[in-house]
Order: sequence, then structure tokens, then C-alpha cells
Amino acid sequence: MTTKPKTLQFDTLSLHAGARPDPVTGARATPIYQSSSFVFPDTDHAAALFNMERAGHVYSRLSNPTCAVLEERIAALEGGIGAIATASGQAALHLAIVTLLSAGSHIVASRSLYGGSHNLLDYTLPRFGIDTTFVDARDIDGWRSAMRPNTRLLFGETLGNPGLDVLDIPRVAALAHEHGLPIRQLTVVAHRVDPVVDRLTGARVRIGA
Repeated sequence: MTTKPKTLQFDTLSLHAGARPDPVTGARATPIYQSSSFVFPDTDHAAALFNMERAGHVYSRLSNPTCAVLEERIAALEGGIGAIATASGQAALHLAIVTLLSAGSHIVASRSLYGGSHNLLDYTLPRFGIDTTFVDARDIDGWRSAMRPNTRLLFGETLGNPGLDVLDIPRVAALAHEHGLPIRQLTVVAHRVDPVVDRLTGARVRIGA
């Protein structure tokens, strides 16, 4: 008789995912590591870190033990394989877009957006050759007609600003996957209802075709 391996539940993950007790003091909570640099046991270890041949920290501008716990915890709560923490939602949004797109790409986005997100799409990204067409978040035919051969991303907020328009994620996601495109939800945590709702409903929006 085989037994199913135990998995940590949401409450436990939200408290402990990514964290490990301090091996010296036994402290349970993760401290705020303020060090900008780190010690390496030998030059081979340092070389492997700088060559990205092994996991670890070389400089807090790149990674930090405190941030790493946050990233691992978010990935565990979202059911992902990894996460990147940024200093702001706008930084997260910009990072996601420039990772997926390049000059000559096109975005279809909901018209109901936080002002900073709208300005990024409407004013900043065109300077780098990335254009956006804005549509009514609730008009799926409008999303479809705005698609171009060079469309690489569909973007919307779960609850759109300023009227709290509810994005029909399953329909927009289906349209994106029909065209082999990623669909990107807003990364600013304050504007998102998941991962709690994701866990309760089993909903998932995949980044990628």
C-alpha cells in the first residue's frame, strides 16, 4: 500500500515557505539581512556563484537572503517554480513586459488601468518600439479585433481602475491561448485578489503560450 506524500497547506506556506531556522541561534523568523556583500568559503565557490553555476548570493543588488525567502514564499503560494521581487508594482510590470517583448511588438490592453500602468503602455514603451491598443475590458470582440500579427501580450487588471471593472479572465485567456500569447495580470499585489482566491477556486492564468 502506497501513501500519498504530505504537502504543506496554504496557511503553513504563508508562514514558513522559503524560510529555514537559523542554524546557530535556532531563531524561527527570517531577519532583515542588511549586508551588501557575502563571504565565500573559497575561490572555486565564488567563481561558481559568479558564473551562475550554483545558487547563492554575491551582492544584494542581485539577490539577498531576506528577499529570497519572500520570492520562494510567493512562488509556493502561487504554485510557481520561482518568483522575482521588485521594489514596486511598476518595476514588476516593466520587468515582465521587457522580458516578454522587444521592439516591434504590440500589446492589447484593457482601457481600465491604473494611471501609472497606462502611462507606461501609452507613453514610455512606444519610445522603445512597443505599441499598445487599448480596448474596453468587457468587450471580448474588441480584444479580438485589436489583435495584430505582431501582438505579443494581452494585459489587464483583475479589478480595473477607476471603476473596478471585473476582467473576464477566462475569456481573455482563451483568446490569448488561441493566438499562442501570454496573458499578463497586474503584478501589483494590492490590486490582486489571488493567490487566496486562486487557491480557493483552483483558477490559474498561465504566463506563456
